[in-house]
Amino acid sequence: MKTINVSANTLLFTLAALLASSNLSAQTASTQASNDVIEEIVVTGRAQTFYRVSESGFGTKTPTEFLDNPQSLQVLTRQLIEDQAARQITDLYRSISGVTKFSYSGVNFRGFRQDEVRYDGVRGDPFSGFSVSQLFNIERVEVLKGPAGMLYGLGEPGGLINYVTKKPQFERSVKLDAFAGSYNLRGASVDATGPVGERLAIRGGVFYEDRNTHRRNSDAENLQVVSGLTFQITPETELNLSFDYIDQDLGGHRLRGVPVNDSGSFLTSINYNPNEDGDFQRLEAIVGQANLSHEFSSDFSVKLALRVLENERTQNYHENRGLLSDGRTMLREYRDQLRENEEWSVTIDFIRNIELAGAEHTILFGGDYFEQDATGVFRTARDVTRGCVLPTPNPENLQCVPNIDIIAPGYGADPSTYLFRPTAFGDSTSIRWGVYVQDQISIGEHWRIVGGVRYDEFEDENNLNGAENSEDELSPRLGVVYKLNEALSLYASYSEGFAPNSIDNEGFRYEPEDSNQFEIGIKSEWLDGRFQTSAAIYEITKENIRELNPNDNDNSDGIPQFITFGEVRSRGFEIDMVGDLTDNWTMTLSYAYNDVEIIDGVTGSGNLASGTDEFANAPENTFGLWTRYDIPSINSAIAFGVDYVSDRVSFNDQRVKPYTVYDASWRTEWDQILLQINIKNLFDKEYAESGFNERNGHFPGEPRTILVQVGWEF
Repeated sequence: MKTINVSANTLLFTLAALLASSNLSAQTASTQASNDVIEEIVVTGRAQTFYRVSESGFGTKTPTEFLDNPQSLQVLTRQLIEDQAARQITDLYRSISGVTKFSYSGVNFRGFRQDEVRYDGVRGDPFSGFSVSQLFNIERVEVLKGPAGMLYGLGEPGGLINYVTKKPQFERSVKLDAFAGSYNLRGASVDATGPVGERLAIRGGVFYEDRNTHRRNSDAENLQVVSGLTFQITPETELNLSFDYIDQDLGGHRLRGVPVNDSGSFLTSINYNPNEDGDFQRLEAIVGQANLSHEFSSDFSVKLALRVLENERTQNYHENRGLLSDGRTMLREYRDQLRENEEWSVTIDFIRNIELAGAEHTILFGGDYFEQDATGVFRTARDVTRGCVLPTPNPENLQCVPNIDIIAPGYGADPSTYLFRPTAFGDSTSIRWGVYVQDQISIGEHWRIVGGVRYDEFEDENNLNGAENSEDELSPRLGVVYKLNEALSLYASYSEGFAPNSIDNEGFRYEPEDSNQFEIGIKSEWLDGRFQTSAAIYEITKENIRELNPNDNDNSDGIPQFITFGEVRSRGFEIDMVGDLTDNWTMTLSYAYNDVEIIDGVTGSGNLASGTDEFANAPENTFGLWTRYDIPSINSAIAFGVDYVSDRVSFNDQRVKPYTVYDASWRTEWDQILLQINIKNLFDKEYAESGFNERNGHFPGEPRTILVQVGWEF
């Protein structure tokens, strides 16, 4: 992997230099004219180039206008990502109605915990597990609300996030960025693209950052190398190839929460960390993707996507295991874990436009196949209280895991001396495939109908004990849109989804989780299409939910590791606004109300808070705002953000207090240089982003941070 890293860095920086050199003479001759054009676009074209997007294909797999999609859908543009100085997806949750942080890459989405995502509409997440998706190589983020089973197969019912990656362009561009900030943050990136001849375009980029965090013994180092090419084989046929290398080294991780009391107040400083200085979480991943599109005619086309990835995740960390009666001595467990993952997927879509019986039809027929091989090696060491018994005699001077004082932590433990329990292994194969058909019907000026159905089969095999599980599912969807006029539409939709339950370590099988959603909404455009609003009311029902079995204490006791129970219902309301209010003022606003309750089944396990019927980390109210005001006279802009989340409960029914956090930024441009300053958590509020369990506490939000970035694009 390191060989790949070094050669890719050299190649990409050379690419940037070549593109810059080839563009220099033309740039010098036309600088003033270019500046005039850019200035004009900034003033008059921002409804399309800043936060508003008029069309997306994620909700239908075909290009569909905002007003014609019978399901709630949001698109977060690259400009919004840059304005908020978002480095990872967690920085953008305020701009997605109904989404809040759960833990690591997981979110609470319309009341349900999940971490399923797509890249360019296909399966294959290189950050899967305990790492958070990074945004350097992302052009925009698309969010489809509710079950997406008809188009994308298995998943949780809250919704689905799709990352659209950057592609090579036939217009030369080189962008250099350097940044620094709080907690010794420092980093830089280069992103270059341009043509090689008339039919080939290439792109390369490198992103690197290094920083400490507000938690003791904790730091982060991120490296991402990306490359790609676009080959216009014929006017009707285009091939896109991409390759990514990801190296993420997080010191002092896996980073759990800070203990709290039942009212949600932290019991110690939010910089508490049970991990030693040598603990870490390391992710290395390689991703390759190929996309081929061909137009047989103006009415018939095909798209093919192949995605392959490998990742390796290593974790050595100390885990909180509970406070002693003095309220400050924390028991700890040490975990040494290695997970390796190999997966590939292929997706093919045929799209045909026809006229039939006086109506226009866009027919989608497609299928996808996904295969994953996952292996793991897991070792644990415990403290004296939880069963660590040292041998007698002890010639190797083995040690039990020492406790730690959460008020005045003392570090220096040496995991190489720990007495480890027997090593556990994991080895499984998962296969998912499905076929689907959809018809989008346009009847006159007012009616739009979307209907489709998908058939899925999935197979899971535990390669250690030979246990197998296979199921099949049907996932229909129906939506109707009535367009009152060109700027206002009403819609109603019904969709279904499912999530297979994998075999546990003892070979027990569980039925799939099934879900469905009813949604009605209204979408509108204002100010000559510069501003969009949408509002939706929904009801989601989920059945056969799998949760941890509270009666299972060991992996070999003959008791199932999980239980399944009845039915949960989520009801809510969301409103989203995005666009330009004036030539110089743009904004995005999101509000969500959500209420989750158990209709039938047990309480007190898994995602449910113990002793209640509440889902963990499911707030009733959330509000997010980001607004930017341009000052053309000095070629600058100021921006302001608000993020509010109401109170919630953790797994153990400890309160997670509500919070409101404010952000601000200022940017200015001269010639081709951009200077941007972002302040996050402007008033340095102490708060919890989400809750976890009693022994690990809540995940504290980051204190006030300042980021300064200088960019040069030519």
